[in-house]
Amino acid sequence: MLGVIIRNNKTILLRPSFSSAFRQFSSSAKQMTVRDALNSALDEEMSADPKVFLMGEEVGEYQGAYKISKGLLEKYGPDRVLDTPITEAGFTGIGVGAAYYGLKPVVEFMTFNFSMQAIDHIINSAAKSNYMSAGQISVPIVFRGPNGAAAGVGAQHSHCYASWYGSCPGLKVLAPYSSEDARGLLKAAIRDPDPVVFLENELLYGESFPVSAEVLDSSFCLPIGKAKIEREGKDVTITAFSKMVGFALKAAEILAKEGISAEVINLRSIRPLDRSTINASVRKTNRLVTVEEGFPQHGVGAEICTSVIEESFGYLDAPVERIAGADVPMPYAANLERLAVPQVMFLKYYFLGLNTRLWIIKSVCFLVYVNVQVEDIVRAAKRACHRSVPMAAAA
Repeated sequence: MLGVIIRNNKTILLRPSFSSAFRQFSSSAKQMTVRDALNSALDEEMSADPKVFLMGEEVGEYQGAYKISKGLLEKYGPDRVLDTPITEAGFTGIGVGAAYYGLKPVVEFMTFNFSMQAIDHIINSAAKSNYMSAGQISVPIVFRGPNGAAAGVGAQHSHCYASWYGSCPGLKVLAPYSSEDARGLLKAAIRDPDPVVFLENELLYGESFPVSAEVLDSSFCLPIGKAKIEREGKDVTITAFSKMVGFALKAAEILAKEGISAEVINLRSIRPLDRSTINASVRKTNRLVTVEEGFPQHGVGAEICTSVIEESFGYLDAPVERIAGADVPMPYAANLERLAVPQVMFLKYYFLGLNTRLWIIKSVCFLVYVNVQVEDIVRAAKRACHRSVPMAAAA
């Protein structure tokens, strides 16, 4: 599981992938990292439509802070892969203006925390223009980049903006989990006539997922606003998005060993929210656990709870359980970070290589921590299914 073996007192580093912590796939399946899925989606959409261009800090010469735009500058040139100054308000405004004139900009933020510098353009200029112009102005633009917490980067670099942007009419908000999600949803976002906020996760970039021939086809595209049932079940519904889907799937495996059948829903789309899939699942399982890494108040889980109360209250056999981050800014200290946001993974992928000893240490921390977080979901599901949970564990 850790990806290391000890032989003749020597440590041998295996392929640095942690997919086995959540999934077990056939070795014969075609694998693709989320990073490569995003890169291929950008490449194919830029090739298919000359109106599509990419702009942001270090997207060109450096090939992206997380190497999502690797090879695109060489292929499409500086007119379509634009390195910008460190001024989010400036280059986001330029992107929105270009969308007004029919181009299709893809604006990369090095982290969505920096989108706060450009939120006036995202909300007032992009999201509201179609409505305010009575449908005469469409703004086909994508705002993309890593969202939420990584590890040890402090409060100003660890915020999840799913609920923020998800509350704003005029925007579409997507949050991929797997390589299939990343590839299909980014293509959909670029082709969409409306502004799309595309929330990636830094800790998923290096994760490998199986992909089918259909997913690899250049015409592949996922519908916006449609959730995916990652695992079917009959006793409790667990909703999650982005990296939390992996935790939910692991929790479902543990619950299955104890006789609880959990249905895991990968939301994929935060706005529009697939309320019909969620409510249909709750009407089948009669219980709901929501999982997210953001703040609990006014969160995505709160919106899901409201939808279920409004549409499926009579089907609930237990109170809804919510798993979310603590209602505090993210602490920098590692011990407080663990307490504040249990969803934070201690592993941070380094695209350009890993120090073996450091990688092993981080791997151990990562796997131990994942088990802690998964147990939170397991306990919540048990409470919803009226299984006894020790008071100390429930606290």
